Amino acid sequence: MSALWDIASYICVQRPVHNLLETHETHTMINTMPSAIDESYEYVGNELETFAHAVRWKRYFQARVGPYICGDVLEVGAGIGGTTRALCTGSERSWLCLEPDFQLADQLKESAECDPLPIKPEIVVGCVDDLDANRLFDAILYIDVLEHIEDDRGELEDAAEHLKPGGHLIVLSPAHQLAYSEYDEAIGHYRRYNKSMLRAVEPKTLQRVAMFHLDSLGLMLSLANRFVLKSDDPKPSQIKFWDRWVVPCSRVLDPLVARSFGRSIVGVWQRT
Repeated sequence: MSALWDIASYICVQRPVHNLLETHETHTMINTMPSAIDESYEYVGNELETFAHAVRWKRYFQARVGPYICGDVLEVGAGIGGTTRALCTGSERSWLCLEPDFQLADQLKESAECDPLPIKPEIVVGCVDDLDANRLFDAILYIDVLEHIEDDRGELEDAAEHLKPGGHLIVLSPAHQLAYSEYDEAIGHYRRYNKSMLRAVEPKTLQRVAMFHLDSLGLMLSLANRFVLKSDDPKPSQIKFWDRWVVPCSRVLDPLVARSFGRSIVGVWQRT
């Protein structure tokens, strides 16, 4: 049982997105909009630093979604910047990080100053519907974020309004409601998605480009956690095992099963 415990209790997550603030720094800047400030908001999860070290997983999904990321990029729910570091290559024109938690945004700012990213990001405490209506992007990212938002349909509709013609909306979320566990509930997930659920909330103004799953072996571990371990707090050692051993095996297996199932689901849409 200890071996099963060491490999099974993990779920890749991030956090919800709601509200905006403004201060100016001499280096990386945190922008704010006073009308939207909610200083009481605090992210309930505690897994961001642990998952920031899941380097093989981040390389894997970067390889799958990276081709859609270019130009002016909006990352919704940027947290402490783990996904930003994985996806930002320096070839983009600009990178805007939205994060609703003041403390996480400050950690992201400090991280970007101590260990600069390929592009100096603009950091905004807030959400999509606080952005200027005329501000448009070539790529909008929701990486382990949409599952935290109750009105996911409305969120994606708002995001679609900020896409340039030809721009892409990219969503990566936990997959399969059957695997919804105590951990999902503990860190604020409203749901896990299957393809029909994701199609049901896609903006009608966009054209679907791709929809597929990643980490087929990881799904087996999620199900083991759901029905056997029932853990709500994965250990760093468990995340390291998954990232070091399971993710590389999934990279081999996923194409063989046509990316038809997995721990995560990816959806990509384009404004035509």
